[in-house]
Amino acid sequence: MAITMLGLGGLFIGTGEFASMSLLPGLASSTDVSVPVAGGYITAYALGVVVGAPLIAILAARWPRKALLIALLALFAVGYGASALAWNYTTLLGARFLAGLPHGAYYGVACLVAATMVAENRKAQAAGYVMAGLAAANVVGVPAATWVGQLFGWRGAFAALAAGGAIAIILFWIFIPTIPRDESASPESELSGLKKPQLWLTLAAASIGFGGMFSVYSYITPTLTELTGFSSGQVPMVLALWGIGMIVGNLIGGWLADRALVPAIFYIMIWNAVFLAGFSIFASSGIGTLAVLFLIGCGFALVPALQVRLMNVAGEAQTLAAALNHSAFNISNAVGASLGGLAIAGGLGWASTGWVGAGLAILGIIFFAISIGVEKRSMSNSAAIS
Repeated sequence: MAITMLGLGGLFIGTGEFASMSLLPGLASSTDVSVPVAGGYITAYALGVVVGAPLIAILAARWPRKALLIALLALFAVGYGASALAWNYTTLLGARFLAGLPHGAYYGVACLVAATMVAENRKAQAAGYVMAGLAAANVVGVPAATWVGQLFGWRGAFAALAAGGAIAIILFWIFIPTIPRDESASPESELSGLKKPQLWLTLAAASIGFGGMFSVYSYITPTLTELTGFSSGQVPMVLALWGIGMIVGNLIGGWLADRALVPAIFYIMIWNAVFLAGFSIFASSGIGTLAVLFLIGCGFALVPALQVRLMNVAGEAQTLAAALNHSAFNISNAVGASLGGLAIAGGLGWASTGWVGAGLAILGIIFFAISIGVEKRSMSNSAAIS
């Protein structure tokens, strides 16, 4: 039940992140800005994630983890309450930044807590169950938030998310066990992890290698309607199929990572490169696109695998490493969306985002290969010295 609750918290936070994209036209209209300018609300949220993840991990290093999770949910509820009450562009921009602050730290700490509840050989699966909440946001949460937004406006959708955060706080208080704080943890020990090359190389593999998925996702709606031939009303069902693939990928990825972590990461990255390229090949075919998007969604298996990899190489900086993983994925969001947009603006067409994504996935493989090479060389040097 406790891991299910952790996944539920992830569902609320993930819904808030992705639902903002579907609510963007209403946000733009209400705050008297254009849709491109309103994209700043999404950027502000992502910036909040990137800033909040390491900052909270360092400052709250000595906190009991149950208390930290509840505090993060409280910050989430306050951020969405402020978003619902914002009255102009500037105040909504600030509220979106505030709402993004707990995102990375929540997923990182939740994965760490889940890992303490299972045997050593099931850590990745536990992380996968938590991250399944983020994946399920695309299947359940985003359609629900969009429906609420259509009935009551974007303020109603944000208010509902704030209420969901408050409910989650109560459920966490009841169902999450008290976990003794790590007495050895401190801001200094968390910062020590930043000295480890493996931490940075793994984060680079995540930041670049996962950008391919966002390259396609950021422009999926116009691609489906302008190229593939789906109607705008069919797009949510297509995205739900992608979300189902993400859930499947989380569960399978965690299982694979618990059996052979490093090979699993390599295989998943190769999988992503192949099927992202496949998107460009099959983008004009309705059936082909559906199949490929489901398989791209399965590539979300990389998330729990990299989460455990970071926990393994971080040493004493467990909370910081786990949180930085989600900062890395938000950087990949920016990288993928920017490069995909450049390809489209350069006249390469809607389907070109798949080729961009495949290229980023290959770069991720290269960075991860460098990471493993550095690790093996370090182990060889240590063996030689001893």
